Amino acid sequence: MSVQLVKDYFKNIHASVHILEFEVSTATVELAAMAVGVIPARIAKTLSFKCAEGGLIVVMAGDAKTDNSKFKSTFGFKASMLSPSDLESFIGLPIGGVCPFGLKEGTPVYLDLSLKRFETIFPAAGSPSSAVELTCEELERYSKALKWVDVCKEWV
Repeated sequence: MSVQLVKDYFKNIHASVHILEFEVSTATVELAAMAVGVIPARIAKTLSFKCAEGGLIVVMAGDAKTDNSKFKSTFGFKASMLSPSDLESFIGLPIGGVCPFGLKEGTPVYLDLSLKRFETIFPAAGSPSSAVELTCEELERYSKALKWVDVCKEWV
């Protein structure tokens, strides 16, 4: 997926957002935080997990880690990340630019409560050198998230 596809996605859903594009990589939480100029926790990392239907997305704060027991209790199966080769086939995105926008139809998106402590957060925008600043409410609406979940640890 490219930044242009994410821009088109936002245009199609009539969302007026400004995509930030950088000349440096934003492919990791630390790199994104440096590029944007915020603490790493405000980077909304998008993780993709294997599920019976292929894959699902969980967006969480940059300082949060997946809690395996909370994940299993919430979703009913063990947390297992999609391999880089499965990302494009199940989610429609390449590694480094995974974001919760413009995903393959039917890809479930969940948002972790670890994000709610910030006024705005910065998820990726389709490439390993982009981001977009959103409120949690905007992230929920634009990502078409199914619900907020509590599947993380080490962020409190």
